[in-house]
Amino acid sequence: MDLDALRIYLLVAESASFTRAAERLGLTRARVSAVVQQLEAELGTRLLQRTTRSVRVTPDGQLFAERAQALVGDAEELQALFQRQPAALRGRLRVDMPGQLSSQVLIPRLPEFLAAHPQIELELSSTDRRVDLVHEGFDCVIRAGALRESGLVARPLGLLPQINVASPAYLAAHGMPRSLDDLARHRLVRYSSTLGGAAPGWEYTTPEGPQMLPMAAVLTVNNTFAYESACLAGLGIIQAPALGLREWIDSGRLVELLPQHRADPLPVTLLYAHRRQVARRVQAFMDWVAAVMAEVLSPAPDLLSKE
Repeated sequence: MDLDALRIYLLVAESASFTRAAERLGLTRARVSAVVQQLEAELGTRLLQRTTRSVRVTPDGQLFAERAQALVGDAEELQALFQRQPAALRGRLRVDMPGQLSSQVLIPRLPEFLAAHPQIELELSSTDRRVDLVHEGFDCVIRAGALRESGLVARPLGLLPQINVASPAYLAAHGMPRSLDDLARHRLVRYSSTLGGAAPGWEYTTPEGPQMLPMAAVLTVNNTFAYESACLAGLGIIQAPALGLREWIDSGRLVELLPQHRADPLPVTLLYAHRRQVARRVQAFMDWVAAVMAEVLSPAPDLLSKE
C-alpha cells in the first residue's frame, strides 16, 4: 500500500476537509479526493462520509486511520534507522495504564521523555476498563493486578503494596479495628471492575497464602477515584495501593489500620504484542516506563532473581 496515499488520507481525516488537506499538501483537491477513493476501492469499504458541508470519518475509517498512523510512523522510523540521535524516534505511540499510575507517577515525568523524543506523538489512555491491546491498536499497556490476557509478552515492573484505610469520621462512628475479629462490626467499600460480581470480603495474607474473610460492603464502585472518594466520605474501609493514599494519610484525612493484615501487593506488568516486531519508539518508551516505575514499586521476586 502506498505510504503517500496513507499520509494523504490521514491528513484528510485529521482536518475533516479535502480542501484543507490539499492546501497543506500542495496538491489539488481533485487529486486528494482521487487518492482517497482509490484507497476505499482497494479496501472495499467507505473510510469517509462526505456531505456538501462536512467530511466525517466512518467507524472503518477510524480503525484504518489508527493502523495507518502506526504504519506510517514505523516507515518513518525505518527511514531514520541509522540516525543515532534520540530525536530520530518518531511516530504515534498509543498506550493505556491505570489512572493513578498515570496521574501520580508517569505524567509528572512525561516532559523528560517527550523532550528527549520530540517527534513522538503520544496517545495516553487512563481508564479502569481493560482495553483490548490488539484490537484497539495499543502499542503497550500497563496492568496492575493479576493478568487475564494470554498470547501477549509480559514484562514485570514490580509490586504495588496495598494498605487498609478509613476516614477519621468512620472510625469515630465504628471504632478502630485491632484484629480480624473486630471486622464483624465494620463494613467495606468494595472496588470491582464489573458490578454484580462475587461477594466482597477482607483480603489478607498469611504464611499459607492469601485469605478472604467474608465481610459486608455498603457500596460497590467500579472506578478507583470513586473508591477513594467513598472512603474519604466515611462510607467504609478500603484496601488499596499505598501509592495513591499517602497524601490523604499525611494530611490526616485517612488513617491506616490493621497493617498486620494487608492484602497481597499488586503485580504491575507491561504488556505488548510481539517481541520481534516492537518499534524502536515503543521499546524506548517501555524502557523509560520501567526505569520510572522502579523508583516507586517494590521489586518483584523474579526481578530480584535477575539482579
